[in-house]
Amino acid sequence: MKSFNQLLLALTLTLTWMGAAQALPIITVHKSPTCGCCEKYVDYLRENGFVVEAKNETDMSAIKKRYGMADVASCHTALIGGYVVEGHVPVAAIRKLLKEQPNIVGISAPGMPMNSPGMGEMKKGTLTIYAVPKDGKQPYVFSVE
Repeated sequence: MKSFNQLLLALTLTLTWMGAAQALPIITVHKSPTCGCCEKYVDYLRENGFVVEAKNETDMSAIKKRYGMADVASCHTALIGGYVVEGHVPVAAIRKLLKEQPNIVGISAPGMPMNSPGMGEMKKGTLTIYAVPKDGKQPYVFSVE
């Protein structure tokens, strides 16, 4: 009976985890095919329960312009749930974005900060993530991760 209860608990936890993973929309990451840190970021997203569709692009500048991220650019541009996620943004900020659903274009970690996912050791509380408003208004602090 004890092993049956353990099996039942394991099955329940697995189904709960699968349901949580399925609740996240697919994230599409546009990236250069030769960028190592982009690959590390894709791995980071997958390790944190995201289903990732990675698309190799030859003109990332055009992608950033198309999605309104040229002024807060990083090396890769992702799309999820109707939002743009630019650069090495931690999953906590992405989850916050999806939960709060603000009326913005998306969020960005401009440049390639060394303390961000895919760019070395993350240091909690040191990475500023910016909200990118609609209508060309100035970005503002969305969160500090």
